[in-house]
Amino acid sequence: MTAPAPADLLAQLHKAAAVLASTAAKFTDEDVKAPSILPGWTRGHVLAHLAGITNAMARQLEYAARGETVELYDGGMDGRNKAIGMAAGHSADAHRADLDAGLDRALKAFDALDADSGWQVPIAYRGGVVLDGGLALWRELVIHTADLGTGFGPETWSRPFCEHLFDFLAARVMPGDKLVLQPLGLPPTTVGTGVRSTVISGMITDIAAWLAGREPSLGSLRASAAADGVDLPELLPWPSGTPAAK
Repeated sequence: MTAPAPADLLAQLHKAAAVLASTAAKFTDEDVKAPSILPGWTRGHVLAHLAGITNAMARQLEYAARGETVELYDGGMDGRNKAIGMAAGHSADAHRADLDAGLDRALKAFDALDADSGWQVPIAYRGGVVLDGGLALWRELVIHTADLGTGFGPETWSRPFCEHLFDFLAARVMPGDKLVLQPLGLPPTTVGTGVRSTVISGMITDIAAWLAGREPSLGSLRASAAADGVDLPELLPWPSGTPAAK
C-alpha cells in the first residue's frame, strides 16, 4: 500500500479537524471531566493531548520551512506528559480555545506547503519528512476523536484510513506471525513474515480498530488458523517513535 497523495491527505486532515472541532464544540465542563475510551484518561486528557500534538506537528513544519529540525515536543515526552496533566482539568471553553488554536496553526502550516516538494522536506519526527508528519497527525485526529466516545467510533473510519493503519501498524505483528487481514468484501492484505499464519476477518473498521488497540465496534472480528477458530494473536506495542496514541 502507498500513502495518500499530498492533496488527498490535506483534504483528510481538514475533514478530521472539522469533525474533532465540531465534537469539542458541544462539550460542557462536566463532559470534559467524564472518562474517555482510554483507560485512566478523561476527555480532558484527550483534548489536552490533541492540542499538544497539533501544536507539536505545526512546529515541525515551521522549523522545516527554515531548513531546521526540532524535537517533536518541547521537553520531550516528559514535557508532553506534564503538559497533558496540567491542562486536563481545564474548562470546556479553555480546551476549545487551545484545540482550535492548535488545529488552526497546524492546518495553516500544511496548507502553506508547496504542492509536492514541501511534503518531502526533512523533519525530526521519526527521522522522516513532512508527509510522515501529516500521516501522524491524521492518525492522531481520527483515532483520538473516537476515543472521546461521542459517536465517532471506529465504525466511522474511512477505507483509506483503515488501509493506512494496516500499513503503518504492520510493525505491531509479532516476529513469528503472519496475519492475513481479510476485510469483508475487499481484497486481503498480508502483514508480517512469520511462519504462524492467522486470518483476521471482519469489517475493515473492526480490523483497523483492533490493530490500533481499540475495541472493534461492529462485533465482526474473527481469527482463524487452518480453517479453525482461534484467539486473536497478541500484538507488539504501538510502533516506537510516535507520540503514542496512548
